[in-house]
Amino acid sequence: MVEVTRVGEESFLSQVARSIEEARSLRPGVLQLVDTVLRFYVPGVLVFAAAGFSGWAILPALFGSGPDWNRALLAGLAALVMGYPCALGMATPLATIRGGGEAARRGILMRSGEAFQVMSAIDMVVFDKTGTITRGEPTVETVIPAAGSTEEDVLRLAAAVEANSEHPLARAVEDAAGEIDFPIATDFESHTGLGVEGNVDGARVVVGKPSWLVDLGVDLSCLQDDQQRLENEGQTVIAVASDRRPVGLIAVADALKPDAEETIRRVKDAGLTPVMITGDNHRTARSVAYRVGISQVLAGVLPDQKAAEIRRLQREGHRVMMVGDGINDAPALTQADVGVAVGTGTDIAIESADVVVVTDRLTSVLDAYQIGLKSYRKTKQNLVLAFSFNGIGVPAATTGLVSPVWAMVAMIASVTAVLANSFGGQLLRGEPITAGDALPIPDRHHQTGGG
Repeated sequence: MVEVTRVGEESFLSQVARSIEEARSLRPGVLQLVDTVLRFYVPGVLVFAAAGFSGWAILPALFGSGPDWNRALLAGLAALVMGYPCALGMATPLATIRGGGEAARRGILMRSGEAFQVMSAIDMVVFDKTGTITRGEPTVETVIPAAGSTEEDVLRLAAAVEANSEHPLARAVEDAAGEIDFPIATDFESHTGLGVEGNVDGARVVVGKPSWLVDLGVDLSCLQDDQQRLENEGQTVIAVASDRRPVGLIAVADALKPDAEETIRRVKDAGLTPVMITGDNHRTARSVAYRVGISQVLAGVLPDQKAAEIRRLQREGHRVMMVGDGINDAPALTQADVGVAVGTGTDIAIESADVVVVTDRLTSVLDAYQIGLKSYRKTKQNLVLAFSFNGIGVPAATTGLVSPVWAMVAMIASVTAVLANSFGGQLLRGEPITAGDALPIPDRHHQTGGG
């Protein structure tokens, strides 16, 4: 029997979609540099062309001679040719194409051209913990039964309820149960970010965060010392209770990604502030953060609060890059100035992000940042090159001393300079990835992601 508890706009996916739309509407807008420049540039060129034509048509008459229509025509035409914004129009696309191509060779998909510009202002990188800093494959490390219970009792009741859940921690508990014969709980309820509950053998079994069980009236004082010890070791602790009676604790550990420490070191070397955000309690979160070198931690953040935390950081004046992989990260990825989804993440996280890392290397996040930074620098260099030709050439053309032919030559030279600058040199040192290093972006319609 299947019981529908929420439909339509009340469903979890609808709430996530609504959060993404809210984040998109609140996301700081970024003006495209070239669009802003061209808004004033084109009218300026027309004014110079009109001035050149009018000058040679009117000024000679003031000195007693007739209008020099030939020189007036050449001056106006040369100014228009010299002012043609071909190099300006190419400045951003060429640098973006070069950056996007280099990123793709390294297993990075730049889905938003705006990301190239915003990278230059980023000062903070917020990492989700589970599945991003850690592997996202938690395993049960320790089982501690309460008085009157056994380890088998703890795993049996926990697996019976968690069998209805699709959270990674639920899979870890089921795997730990192994050969234990457990029933499937009925009247199952899931409480996002807190835990699950259901009826097992006529008793109401609750599995989840110890603090949540305490709020429900479960006395866990007999297990408090064990809970603190396990959390200090960096393990995520799940409490199990039956009819408000403590049954035991399950400690789950999620191994760090092998390049997590290197990634955080590179973040700091780049002058950025690393932050970790997670639904885990403060002790567990700080233990994991300490191991990778992160000092700023946002712990105990429920899934629907992550985007709000990103907004809070932005209100404090930070430009934020968010790195995540789960469904509950999607609104935060959209809210961030730049959202980065790891390629092993859920479809909705990938769709919400500006950048997708399709390799298993967390260091690719910094590669994406550096490519975006250098691509934007190339864009500004291209604009300077283009303006060096146009800014000098257009006023010179209005004198009537520059032939339209030479104006065309100057325009070709400006385009050539922009092309050479865009595709010259290296954006990033090091070897690109090979086909074996890349991971296909998987179909994870049912994965819930980490906390």
